[in-house]
Amino acid sequence: MNSRLDALQPYPFERLSALCAGVTPACAFEPVKLSIGEPQHQPPAEVMEALQQALTAVVRYPPTAGSPRLREVISKWLISRFSLQPGSLDPAINVLPVAGTREALFAIAQCVFDSADTARRHVLMPNPFYQIYEGAALLAGADPWFYNSPASLAYQPDFHSIPPAVWKSCQMLYICTPGNPSGAVLPLSTMMHLIELSERYNFVIVSDECYSEIYNDESSPPAGLLQAARQCGNDNYKNCIVFNSLSKRSNLPGLRSGFVAGDAAIIKSFLLYRTYHGCAMPGHTDAASIAAWSDEAHVTANRSLYQAKFDKVLDILAGPLNLKKPAAGFFLWPDLKRDDTEFTRELFAQKNVLALPGSYLSRKAQGTNPGTNHVRLALVAPIAQCTDAAKRIADYLDD
Repeated sequence: MNSRLDALQPYPFERLSALCAGVTPACAFEPVKLSIGEPQHQPPAEVMEALQQALTAVVRYPPTAGSPRLREVISKWLISRFSLQPGSLDPAINVLPVAGTREALFAIAQCVFDSADTARRHVLMPNPFYQIYEGAALLAGADPWFYNSPASLAYQPDFHSIPPAVWKSCQMLYICTPGNPSGAVLPLSTMMHLIELSERYNFVIVSDECYSEIYNDESSPPAGLLQAARQCGNDNYKNCIVFNSLSKRSNLPGLRSGFVAGDAAIIKSFLLYRTYHGCAMPGHTDAASIAAWSDEAHVTANRSLYQAKFDKVLDILAGPLNLKKPAAGFFLWPDLKRDDTEFTRELFAQKNVLALPGSYLSRKAQGTNPGTNHVRLALVAPIAQCTDAAKRIADYLDD
């Protein structure tokens, strides 16, 4: 067996199951699961119709690169959404559809990281983080290096604390904007600074932007890495590659549809890797994805549903948990000022509300664990359930 598998830690939801094992929640309450960020809003009808009409595509092997039409639609969406130079993204060489960004965020490390380069061993990643980043780095043979996003910086990453020696040893940097779990959005200036560092030290920036379309200010959508590259004059997006998905944007987590876009040289190598990896997007998924990326009305409506839930829940919990509405995403990330695992287990036992301990989403780095004493609350359930869960949490805190 691959000995690198031994370095993998249990997945957060596996740890959560172990934490709650043997607990019988209060039968007076219906269960509300706020632990997993699985969207529960209705998917757009036109996408479901396109999916159904394209089911005959299952009789053909799909192309690894996806259909030209899908690449074209994604390219147009990126140019429009992030104010890129028209024609700056060639659908044939700068865009690659993928079967969900989870597997692609994992696979990119296997493609980009060169284990023969012994002088540069690091893959940098946020802390707290999406655990795929760590597993991807470890199985690629890299050494993960965590940069913290502490409460003292409003959960913005502390890039300035990274020593020059670490930048010199870095082959790849994961960023997540808007952030999971905090919802913090990286400023355009910060991403421009990272691009300058990538040019100086020659590392690849992998930007996970899967929450980019869920934000609370319609006049100010989150910026993206390709947008920053344009501002830097990096017109060919060198060392920049972004990931996005239909899971959150269009409430289609089971469709397993996303894309990778940016540096043509990286896309070329990633396509070669994926030709052998064997994760081509099925034809019916391709057709449904075209419909989803071509429509913005359902995305705007989706955002309004999340904002309504934030307003209801924060009316109840803003005071008790000292919370403000996050800039983006659908999570709340309260600092409990107490043990997060104890809080999670007791809340489940007494109120039948399931949260996710923040310490399960982070590692101790630079002498601290920024997820400690936090929990992640995913506002994905219907608004009535989220509101009821908030009332139960408030009652638990009062008790």
